[in-house]
Parts: sequence; structure tokens; C-alpha cells
Amino acid sequence: MKMTRLVLLMNLFLFSMQASAQEEKRFLKHEIQRLSSGSMHGRGYVFKGGEKAAKHISKHFRSLGLKAFDKDSNYYQPYFFPINTFPGDVLLKINKTVLIPGSDFIVNAASSSYATDGTIKLKRIDLGKVTDSAKWVAVKKRFNNPEHGYYLKNADTVTKYLKYSIRSFAKEFPKGLFIVPKHGKMIWTANTEAVPGTIITVEDTVLPKHPRKAAVRVEAKMNPTYKAQNVLAFVPGTEKPDSFIIFSAHYDHLGQMGRQAIFYGAHDNASGTALVMYLAKYFAEHPQKYSVAFMLFSGEEAGLLGSKHYVKYPLFPLGNIRFLINLDMTGDATNGITMVNAVNNNTEFALMDKINGEQGYVPKINQREQTQNSDHWPFCEAGVKGVFIYSNGTKPYYHDVFDVAKEISLENIDGLSKLLIEFTGALQ
Repeated sequence: MKMTRLVLLMNLFLFSMQASAQEEKRFLKHEIQRLSSGSMHGRGYVFKGGEKAAKHISKHFRSLGLKAFDKDSNYYQPYFFPINTFPGDVLLKINKTVLIPGSDFIVNAASSSYATDGTIKLKRIDLGKVTDSAKWVAVKKRFNNPEHGYYLKNADTVTKYLKYSIRSFAKEFPKGLFIVPKHGKMIWTANTEAVPGTIITVEDTVLPKHPRKAAVRVEAKMNPTYKAQNVLAFVPGTEKPDSFIIFSAHYDHLGQMGRQAIFYGAHDNASGTALVMYLAKYFAEHPQKYSVAFMLFSGEEAGLLGSKHYVKYPLFPLGNIRFLINLDMTGDATNGITMVNAVNNNTEFALMDKINGEQGYVPKINQREQTQNSDHWPFCEAGVKGVFIYSNGTKPYYHDVFDVAKEISLENIDGLSKLLIEFTGALQ
């Protein structure tokens, strides 16, 4: 009789655990779909995409009864920055081939507006032998005819030898049209500056064999004072209310390139945002000894601008942060997770690894050195102990139009949340 009761209790416990995991995945799936839907316009800088995402997160925080750092119970920390946007037409035809924005071609995010009256001739220039600055200066003197555009073969040679980034390379061009063929998927960025030229990268497999002419319309608009906002809230601690554990993520993405190409950003970073929103829900119901703060930053894609602003204007002393965990691209942990800056946080890594070894929440926790590519960095640079965690999944979509909700598996993400919850309770 006792054994039967024990088995029954164990079965009820397992059922409860399974139901909890399913509820969590439903929550994450729903939020990722909502945040990366077309109505959010890529959570960027046109059609109020970023503002709509911020309102949605704020509404979630308010429904949970989370505390605001603002005395007026406002979850927003507003700030401004310049951003180059593409709210209008982005069209390209090479010879007779009409190309698809986002998948066939990308307009460099710093580009200025450009439009042809009918078609414009393309002058072919091979940059395959441009391996030093002197040769590059000589080639640039040929960009002097406004009556035609330039078709630049082997531009990757210049960027390789002169060590140009996407942003710095765009600054090299004068006013005019520059078509750059590239093999591989189209990856977009955001840019806080505008350059004179209009640089368009095109997937080489969709190009005609002999590109001779182009019809182009690119509508760019520099917004010098784009209003953004971080969304911030917390649950007071039961024993150490003045000391904080922070879960952060960036909720922004790239937005839209014209009216057709939406960069939905499901993995990057609707997934991390949804996970922070779930953790807020959990800790609102289960307060910890430390206060737990939830910081959703904007402006990450434009250069970690939201987290930099917070670190410059913190709403409580940075020295009161016990530990920060930044979550970026956490949609698929099929192969485990990676902890960036684990090398400089041996104690916390060992604790998380020990918990995971005992519970098997995720297949593996990889260690990685410090990086400067996500919102943990401004905090760490200011002396805050913190890490950046991303999941190791199987889909390659990143900064492209194919990063959509249906591609997110959420494999082992329920385990990741349980790992983070147990880690929070175990921190001394």
C-alpha cells in the first residue's frame, strides 16, 4: 500500500514537471512568435517597431506586478541616438532580372538614397589585385562618372588586405551607385551614420552572366534623434534587497529594409527576450534572497547603445550588482550552451556546471573568453561581474530574413531556464 502511494506521488510529481515544462515552452513559443511577427516590423527603427516591442514588454512586467526603478512606476529608461533607416522603396533590377530585397540583395545600412531614371549602365571594375592602399587610391579615382554605376568584382580582396569592416568599407565610396557581388547569404546590419554612396551587395548566383545595366530605387532617411527606451523592472529580494542579480537581453533587431524585407529576429533576439520575460514571471511568483532585475535593452544592433546608456546612467549603483547574465540567441540548445566570459568568472561557472552535472538540464556548458559583442560587455568593462550565454543549436540564420519563429526549436531551453533558476537560488 505504501509502495503504491509512493509510486502515485512520483507519477504525480513527474506529471507536474512535464506540465510545467510544456507550459514554459508554450509561453516562450508564444512570445517569440509575437515579438518576431510582422506587426513588430523587425523591432527596429521604422513603423514604430521598437516602440511596439517595448510596450509589449512593459505590459508584461506590469501584469506581473514587478517593481519599477522609476519613482513614477515607469519601466522605461528613454534615450536618443542617430540611425540611418530605409522606410520607403528598396528596388533593384539588373538587366532584366528583378531581384528580391533581403534574400537576393542587401543595401549597406549606411547608404544614401539613390534612384535611376530608367536604367543606368554598369561599369565593371575588378578589385582582385587591390592588395594595398596605393592601389585602392588609384582605383577610387575611377569612381568619377555619375552617368553610370559601378559593378565591383572581388571587393572582398580590398576588405581582406586593408582590413575594412562592413561599416568602414562603406565610408570609402563617393556619391553614386556601387554593386558588389558576393557568394553566400545576405547579412544586414544597422548603422548610426550615413555615407554619400549607395552600396548594394548582391548574391552572385542570382545575377545575370553579364550585368550591363541596372534600375535602382533606394529611399534612405537619416533620423538624427531616434527615441529609444530600455525596459527595466525588478523583484525585491527577501534577504539582500540592495544586491541584484540581473537577467538581460536586447529586444531590438534590425527592422525593415524597405517595405518588403523584414528582419524578424526570432533567434536574435526574440528568444533571449522571451526567456527573460519568462524568468520575470517565475521570480515574480518566487522571490529570491537577492533582488532580481530584468533589463531589456534597445539599440544593441546599432552598437550596444542601450546597455552603454544604462551603464553611463545606472538606476542604482553598479557596485550593487552581484552578477549579470545576458541572454542573446537562446532559441535552440540542442548542443548545449556557451558561457562567454566564463574564464573570468570561474566560481560562477563552476557552480553552474556543478548544478548542470547533477541535473542534466542542458547537454553541455562550453567556456569562452570575454567578447565585446553583446550587452554584457559595457557592464563588464565597468567592473561588473557578468557573463553572456547563448545556445548552441543547429540553424544558421543570423541577421537575415530567414530568422523566423518557425525555425526556433526551443530544444533544451526549458532546461536552460531551470538551470538559471537553480543557479540564482544557489548564488552566495
